[in-house]
Amino acid sequence: MKTLILFAAASVLCAQTPPALSNAHLETRAFSGDLDSQLRGSSPAWFGYQVKTVHKDENCCWSDSNRGCYLEGDSGHRIEIHSDRPVQLEGSDAAAVLFRVANNHIEKVQLFSMACPLDAGGLPFVWLTGVPAEASLTELHKLADSNETERLVDSSVFAIAQHDQPEADNILNQLAAPDKPEKVREKVSFWLGASRGAAGVKTLRQMLKNDPSTSVRDKVVFALSIGKQPEGIETLIEAAKSDPSPHVRSQAIFWLAQKAGKQAQAAIVNAIQNDPDTEVKKKAVFALSQLPKDDGVPKLIEVARTQRNPEVRKQAFFWLGQSGDPRALAFIEQVLSK
Repeated sequence: MKTLILFAAASVLCAQTPPALSNAHLETRAFSGDLDSQLRGSSPAWFGYQVKTVHKDENCCWSDSNRGCYLEGDSGHRIEIHSDRPVQLEGSDAAAVLFRVANNHIEKVQLFSMACPLDAGGLPFVWLTGVPAEASLTELHKLADSNETERLVDSSVFAIAQHDQPEADNILNQLAAPDKPEKVREKVSFWLGASRGAAGVKTLRQMLKNDPSTSVRDKVVFALSIGKQPEGIETLIEAAKSDPSPHVRSQAIFWLAQKAGKQAQAAIVNAIQNDPDTEVKKKAVFALSQLPKDDGVPKLIEVARTQRNPEVRKQAFFWLGQSGDPRALAFIEQVLSK
């Protein structure tokens, strides 16, 4: 029991310790219950607190021999950033959410691993202890859903997506709604795929069904391609088959080719055989050329042999010629000798 109490006390203390800082005027304050009112100051200053993140990552900047990040930019004249803290080889799931405040207005949002040393550029650095994740997400949601600069909105969306809290999924779902600005929906889609796992795929699926913007749905299929969830492949296949935009169908086929796998191959072949748009068929032929040769070359030969659309058949011959594969060259020679 005593051991557990000591461990809990150590955890609380760790959560109250700021990152390794250089060139900063550090002040520590306890969370007051109203984060918005605490992120205030007339002169430029940095405010920060710790949250748990979905990724174990050092998320640091690197410049020459210096390890760490310059919050005010690296002019080349500042001291090297040093830290006596041991480097965590597996990364850290604790991150510092940072706000640059001036004239009582938030100008920047940044997020760095707690393992990352920081240089505050000589500014005050206020470290807030005991900030709950809910308060953090509420503040960031307000910024992401505001008329602030695109950079501030984007960085707020990123910070939300890194929180290891179910509420982050709810907020991203709200920001992905069709009535939100297109640029916000595009940014949200990326981080849904990159950081939010199965919950992210669920929202991306809804975006494919409901978002009226071809540009947004294009970003959604890319987001699905960078995720690691099996459901993401299934959703990509759905987009390749049924999205109303030929461009989005083509992009889904392209990203499926990067995934390879039997499911992806079947979807690509289906597009060549059944998609009504010639450009989509041609993109699917290119996708076959991106598969491992033992998978792609035989399928390209089959398309070149049997496809009725001359433009599609021409594409198959082109990519067979580019492959340099002996089977492809033998097939082309056989056709030319007839």
